[in-house]
Amino acid sequence: MVHRVAQCRARLGDLDGAFDALRSALELGFRDLDVLVSDPHLAALRQDERWPLAPLAPGRAGDLELFAREVKRRAFRHTSVDAEVELLRPGVDRLSDAEFLVGLSRIVAALGDGHARVDPPADRADLHLAVPLRFEHFTDGVFVTAAAPEQADLLGAEVLAFDGVELDEVLARVDRIVGRDNAYGALAGVTRKLPRTTLLHALGVARHDDRVTLWLAAGTEVTVPARPVSKGESDARPCPPGWSFLLAPPLPLYLRNAGAPYWYTDQPDDDLLYVQINSVTDDPAEPFAAFVAGLFADLARRAPRRLVIDLRWNEGGNTFLTVPFLHRLVAYTGEIFVVIGRHTLSAAQNLSTMIANHTPALFVGEPTGSSPNFVGETAPFELPHSRFQVNVSDLYWQTSWPMDHRTWLPPDLYTPPTFAAYARKEDPALDAIRALSPGIICE
Repeated sequence: MVHRVAQCRARLGDLDGAFDALRSALELGFRDLDVLVSDPHLAALRQDERWPLAPLAPGRAGDLELFAREVKRRAFRHTSVDAEVELLRPGVDRLSDAEFLVGLSRIVAALGDGHARVDPPADRADLHLAVPLRFEHFTDGVFVTAAAPEQADLLGAEVLAFDGVELDEVLARVDRIVGRDNAYGALAGVTRKLPRTTLLHALGVARHDDRVTLWLAAGTEVTVPARPVSKGESDARPCPPGWSFLLAPPLPLYLRNAGAPYWYTDQPDDDLLYVQINSVTDDPAEPFAAFVAGLFADLARRAPRRLVIDLRWNEGGNTFLTVPFLHRLVAYTGEIFVVIGRHTLSAAQNLSTMIANHTPALFVGEPTGSSPNFVGETAPFELPHSRFQVNVSDLYWQTSWPMDHRTWLPPDLYTPPTFAAYARKEDPALDAIRALSPGIICE
């Protein structure tokens, strides 16, 4: 709206008023600077010495200038990163692209923003190198749970070190470049980055950017070559297409359709209906509202004693889509259980918080990866020289009470993931729910 005021003032020839409105728009966090640079209504302002978006210096110096300005301007918690940028500036031209990426990532990781990150462009395959392994961090260690066919012999291996750097030190170094709302969300982010040899090399962990030697608990060392990995491949759960998975079918419910946006199944032997929501999105084949309508129609027909809502893999989406689900859930009279964990983030965190505040649901699993009230939004800007995409949140989600300063939503029943249970195809969370006596949840 303030941008429109600037346009109108400029067209009326009131340049002073137009500049006042433009400055207000920028101070209020106007996102799309490209619009201002190309807006024909602001042409007269761009010729004026008061134009606030001066040309950037060439190369990485310009990237640093834009990075510092936009992080300060956009971040919900008004934070200057000038001092950190100045520490990076003197040797910036001597850094590799991966080291520059890591340097910027360290800065945004300190913002206390689980959505803050710096990503390389998709066409820079050299910055997306990763070993074709899926690592999972359990309470009893870090293990390989999925692998490309040529590395299938590593399935189930426990990893103790990367290129001689002990695992705890590796985790600590990677932790410095991961944005987080809390320690559980950071753990999820760190584990996701463990295969990325480009990052490990820039962090001083891996000796090379295209391979890494894993030291295994079995007493062996294995050198694994890296290759470019796509976002779809790195995010696929529990196993990317074409890879080998540790567990043979049938899989436990929580892994069976972990790649589907949402699904449910009746478990009559346990007198429960299990619904897993893995993404707060609209599936073109069945929009979320239609899925919700079908789910609650089935609940009314089958009348199970317990409804289990599994959000442990749900890293978010569009919070506004959750409204029809919540409206129906608050009127539901059966017992409600919600499974949460370190990957329960963003819109899924909002959904969990609203369920906790408006229903008598019992929560099971791990603490969530985000907070009942948190800063979070996806609106990246691009650095012109490196083409890195930088995301800093400018939106505060106060989904809980104003005095709710908890860093996560805790479970009522803590059932941390262990590799021992995983390998046996057990689900400690669902097993704990099944073991509870009827009527344990009270209004």
